[in-house]
Amino acid sequence: MTKIAENALIVVADGEGARLFRNQGTPTAISLHQFDLIELMDTGDQGPGGSMPGEASDKQIEEATFAKLLAQGLNEGALNHRYEQLVLVADPITLGRIRPQLHKEVQQRLVAEVAKTLTNSPIGDIEKSLKALAA
Repeated sequence: MTKIAENALIVVADGEGARLFRNQGTPTAISLHQFDLIELMDTGDQGPGGSMPGEASDKQIEEATFAKLLAQGLNEGALNHRYEQLVLVADPITLGRIRPQLHKEVQQRLVAEVAKTLTNSPIGDIEKSLKALAA
């Protein structure tokens, strides 16, 4: 059973964007409030972290780069004490790209991972998936 504390950071991401929420409810009555939206933009001279197969498409490279930049933002947030708990919701590919780039401070704050594509889902569906963790 996973308890998602009040004010926990919930990141719902895929390779093209991320929605950032805070739990304004309690661990037993989750109530999400979206406070930011991050979208894939021109990543310019950035590149993906780790290795990519030689035949990777431009889209795959952009998505891997976005995952790297998102992980860097989470790392910075943890190191600057901007959140105490983190729940990461992402499609399996994006989750796999983010996970190895997370600093140990982020890993210590990570209370749950959900391998689902919910980026474009209504808040109610995201809350339902998180409530299932606490059941």
